[in-house]
Amino acid sequence: MSDGQMELRWDPHPSDWVHGLRAAAPVYRFAPWFAAAFGVAAVVLVFLGQLSAGVFGMACAAVIAALPVVGVWISFRRNPVAATTMTAKVDESSLRMMTVDGTAYSDLDWAKLSGWLETRRGFVLRTGPERASPFYPVPNRAFAEPEQRQRFRELLTRRIGPGAGN
Repeated sequence: MSDGQMELRWDPHPSDWVHGLRAAAPVYRFAPWFAAAFGVAAVVLVFLGQLSAGVFGMACAAVIAALPVVGVWISFRRNPVAATTMTAKVDESSLRMMTVDGTAYSDLDWAKLSGWLETRRGFVLRTGPERASPFYPVPNRAFAEPEQRQRFRELLTRRIGPGAGN
C-alpha cells in the first residue's frame, strides 16, 4: 500500500492464542515443563510401590499440561467472533484490526502498547506492563511476504522500542 501502510490478513486459530499466552505469561510457558516433571515424579512413585500417589500424580500432570490449551480452545469456540477472518491496516500511527464481517474492531495506537515479542510463530503485542495484561497475536501467516514481516518488525522497533526476548 502507499504511504508506508501495510495490509495484513489472517484466519485466527486457537493455537495463536495458546502460543501468545506461552510467550507473554510465564505460568503458561512453563506449564508443560512442570507437567513433565510432575509426571516423571509420579512414575518414580509408581516404581517405588506408591501406586495411588503415582496415579494421582499422573492425573495432576495431565491436568496441568492440558488445562491452558483446553481453556483457550473452549474460550475460542464460545466466542463467535474469535475465528472470523481478520484484516489489519498498519501505519506509523497505529494498527487497526477488524474482522472481515465488521463485527469487531480494534485501533491500537502504538503509544498505548507496552511492548512486543517476536516468536517463531509471529508477533505478540502487549497492552500493559503486567504479564497478565491483554495481548494481540499477529501470526506469521498474516504477512503476504517476508519483506512485509520485516517492515512490521522495523515499525514495531521504531514506534514501541526493541522487542522483548522470547
